[in-house]
Amino acid sequence: MRSHTHLTSQHRKQNMAHFAYTSTTAIVAFLILLLVPHSYSSGDAIWSDEYDLEASTVPDSDVDLLEFPLNLEYLEAEFFLYGSLGFGLDRVAPNLTSGGPKPIGARKAMLDPYTRDVIEQFAWQEVGHLRAIKRTVKGFPRPQLDLGAKSFAKVFDLAFGRPLKPPFDPYANSLNYLLASYLIPYVGLTGYVGANPKLQGPTSKRLVAGLLGVESGQDAVIRTMLYRQALVRVHPYGITVAEFTNRLSDLRNKLGQMGLKDEGLLIPKYKGAEGKIRGNVLAGDSYSVAYDRTPEEILRIVYGSGDERAPGGFYPKGADGRIAKSHLRSE
Repeated sequence: MRSHTHLTSQHRKQNMAHFAYTSTTAIVAFLILLLVPHSYSSGDAIWSDEYDLEASTVPDSDVDLLEFPLNLEYLEAEFFLYGSLGFGLDRVAPNLTSGGPKPIGARKAMLDPYTRDVIEQFAWQEVGHLRAIKRTVKGFPRPQLDLGAKSFAKVFDLAFGRPLKPPFDPYANSLNYLLASYLIPYVGLTGYVGANPKLQGPTSKRLVAGLLGVESGQDAVIRTMLYRQALVRVHPYGITVAEFTNRLSDLRNKLGQMGLKDEGLLIPKYKGAEGKIRGNVLAGDSYSVAYDRTPEEILRIVYGSGDERAPGGFYPKGADGRIAKSHLRSE
């Protein structure tokens, strides 16, 4: 009998201990849920709170500034998609084009496997950027883009002040394609830097900060891949990769008409970070802070005309959106 009573008492103690442990665990878990930010409490919350951009109201003053970058995002998406895969938005995300005309002259580039992989990653990132912007503001259809080899050749001829022979072909090989790519994300990232302080709404600021982060990363990857070959002479021109980048950056400064906001891969030491180094894998001002550009500066550059009122270059019919259209000359 004593044995039975002893076992019963022991069993009760074990049950009480188990109950106390379970209760304590539940209380601790509850407190953790209270302390953890709501946006981290579940997968659904992360999506709806942090990335459902259309759920928040965008101030009218922000709309034009958010729509304008679509011009460059369309350009990047099509150039990277065609370069890596041989086809563009009309095949992978036709809804994003909103019926805009097919790009002129774009085609698959002759890329080595590593470069093709990197460029395809950029391509899908740009598709995401288009989705993010068009979920936040109405946007506009894809503008007419000229991504033909002749369009790029004109830019390179302008950069060197003479016709290159043979004409530069961005699709001919991996190095040429990277040099052509050097032209694109950097212009976009300076535009995002310029837009950021003008934005009023938190949704707008969050979107632009996110876009800027990835665009900056793309530019850094391109510049790094080229920097490894900085002293290689580009066939058949006999001109180094570094000189190509310096000429292209000088051209963008000239077209933008707002002073130094662009730098190549090798620069005078006094212009390098802290005046200590010539290597310039990331471009920045005297404090190594990213440069900014206005929409007008960007239009002058991508039109290749130095005039936001004179379309051409990659946008033969002009860019779209209220800002770009406000500068177009009436016929």
